Amino acid sequence: MDDPNDAHPSIWSKLAQFFGYERDNDERLEQAILEASKDGDVEPDEKSMLLSILRFNDLQVHDTMIPRTDMDCLPISSTLAECAALIVESGHSRIPVYSETRDNIVGMVHAKDILPYFDREERKTLTVADIMRKPFFVPDTKSTRILLQEFRQSKQHIAIALDEYGGTSGLITIEDVLEEIVGDIEDEHDAPRQEDICKVAENIYELTGRAMLEDLTELGLDVENDEVDTIGGYLCMLAGHVPASGETFILNGWRITVLDADPKLIHKLKMEPESSYHEAETSNL
Repeated sequence: MDDPNDAHPSIWSKLAQFFGYERDNDERLEQAILEASKDGDVEPDEKSMLLSILRFNDLQVHDTMIPRTDMDCLPISSTLAECAALIVESGHSRIPVYSETRDNIVGMVHAKDILPYFDREERKTLTVADIMRKPFFVPDTKSTRILLQEFRQSKQHIAIALDEYGGTSGLITIEDVLEEIVGDIEDEHDAPRQEDICKVAENIYELTGRAMLEDLTELGLDVENDEVDTIGGYLCMLAGHVPASGETFILNGWRITVLDADPKLIHKLKMEPESSYHEAETSNL
C-alpha cells in the first residue's frame, strides 16, 4: 500500500511527538510548526524544511517534473558530436533520446559514455543509438516520495514521466525531488530561473504560461479546472487553439493578455484588473 505513514513512521512520529499532535493530523501539525516559528522556537529555514517535508507526501511526479516541451533531447539519428554540443550548451550530463517524436523516448545518453570516443575515429560514424542506455520510466502520477526511494535503490538519477496513454509527459531528476524539501539547488550550469508570477505594479502581473491556477487564486483570480493545471493550458482550452500574441481574455474581473506565444505554447501573459484597464483607456482619450 502507498500509505506514507505506514511506510515511513519515523519522521512523521518524530514531528508529531515534537509538537504534541497525532501523526495523522497534518493540519494541526502544520499550524503547530507555524506557531513555533512565530514564537522563535523554530528558525525560518527549519520551518521551511519542516513544512516541505510535511507537504512532500502529497506531491506526485507531474507536480515536480520538467514538462516535455522544456526537455533538452535529441533524435536517435544524432551524432556523438551533436550530442556533445547539446551537453555543453545545456549543462546536462544526461540527454534523453527520442525516435520520431518526443512522445517516444527510447534511450538516455550519459556524458561520460561519450568521452572515450573523443580520440577515436569511430566518433565520426557512431550515433547516439550506439551508446545510449535504457531509460527509466515512471508514471507521472507516482508519488515523489516513492520515486525518491526508487532513485536511491536503483542508483538512477533521472526518469522519464509517462502519461496515462504511455506518451512522454516530462522528465524528473533526483535533484528536482530533493529541491521540494530543501529548496533550489543551483550549480554553475543553472541559468537564472524565470518566475512564473512576477508583480510589475500594484495588481498587475506578468505570468508565464506555466503559472499554476491554484497560485493565481491567491492573487484573486479564482479559476478551477479538472483537466488542466496551468493558466496557459486553461486559455488554450478556453479558446480552442493556442492563443496568439495580443489575444485577450476576461476571467472573473481580470483581463489576461497574451504577450508572447508560438504555434505550440503560450510563453508570457499580462494579468490586470479589468477595471484598471478601462480606466487607463479612458485617461488616454
